[in-house]
Amino acid sequence: MSTRSEVKASKKVAAAASAKRAQGLSALSDRRSYLWFLLPGFVLFAGLVGVAFIWNIILSFTKYSGVGKPRFIGFDNYVNLFQDPVFWESFLHAIMFIGAMSIVPTFLGLFIGALIFDYVAPRFGNGASAFLRGALYMPQIVPLTITGIMWVWLLDPSTGVINTFLRNIGSPAQPNWLGDANLAFWSVSVIMVWVQIGYTIVILMSGMARLDPSLSEAAQIDGASWFQRFRIITVAQLGPEIGVVLLTTTVAALKVFAPIYVMTAGGPGTATQVPAYFSYAEFFNNHRVGYGAAIATILAIILTILAIVILYVQTRQNEGAKQR
Repeated sequence: MSTRSEVKASKKVAAAASAKRAQGLSALSDRRSYLWFLLPGFVLFAGLVGVAFIWNIILSFTKYSGVGKPRFIGFDNYVNLFQDPVFWESFLHAIMFIGAMSIVPTFLGLFIGALIFDYVAPRFGNGASAFLRGALYMPQIVPLTITGIMWVWLLDPSTGVINTFLRNIGSPAQPNWLGDANLAFWSVSVIMVWVQIGYTIVILMSGMARLDPSLSEAAQIDGASWFQRFRIITVAQLGPEIGVVLLTTTVAALKVFAPIYVMTAGGPGTATQVPAYFSYAEFFNNHRVGYGAAIATILAIILTILAIVILYVQTRQNEGAKQR
C-alpha cells in the first residue's frame, strides 16, 4: 500500500516538475519572441546613435578643424578640458539648472497638482481640471526654440512687454534681463521653471489618480488637515512618479541646449554657458571639433552614470515597497 502511494506521489511530483519546466520554457519562448519586435528599433539606434557616438569618441582623441584629416593627439583634449575654467563653469551652471528644471518644478508640480486634484476637480468638475492641466502643459507642446524667441521678445529691454509695463507704472528699474550678466542666468532659470512645471503636474496627477482615496478619507475623519494628508499620504505614495520626473528632468537640465542657443548664446560672457552649448560652440564656432567631441563625451558619460544610479535607487525603493 505504501509502495503504491509512494509511486503515485512521485508521479505527481514529476508531473508538477514537468509542468513547471514547460511553463518556464513557454515564458522564455514568449520573451524571445518579443526580441523580434525590438530588433528594428535596436538596429536604428545602433546605426543612428551608436555609430555617431563611437565616431564622436574617436574624434575626441584628435585635433581636427572639420576640414582635412584628423590628427591623433591622445588625451590632450581631455587634459586641456579639465584645466579649462569655462568647462567647469558650464557644468556648475548645468547643476544649477537642475534646480530650475527638476527640483523646483517637481515641488511646485506636487503642490499645484494636489490642489487641482483635491479642490478644483471635486468643486468645479473634471472639465475645469482638464483645462488647467492642458493650459499648464502648453509650454511643453511648443518647441523650445519658439519659446525662447517669444521670451526674447517679452524681455527685450527697449520694446519688451515686461519693461514697457514697468515704464508705464513709473518704475525706474528697467533691467536688461538677458543682457546683464547678473540677471541672465536667473531670467533663463525662471523661464525654464515655467516650461517644466506642466510636465511635472501631468505626470504626478496621473499618479494621484491611482492612489486609494480611502486612506485620505480616513485621515480626514481622524482630523488631519489637507497639508498633513498631502505630505504624509500623497507624497509618500508617489515615489515611482517622483522618481520618473526627477530622472527625466535632471537629464534634461544637464543637456539643456535650445533655450541657451536661442536666448543668450551662453552669454553675456559665460554667464549662461552650459556643456551642450559649449560643445556646440567649439564644434561650429571655434572649429575645434576634437575639443567639442571631448566635451560631448564627458557629458554623455555623466548622463549615463546618473541615469543608471537613479534607476537603480528607484528599483530598490519599489522592491522595498512591494516587500512591505
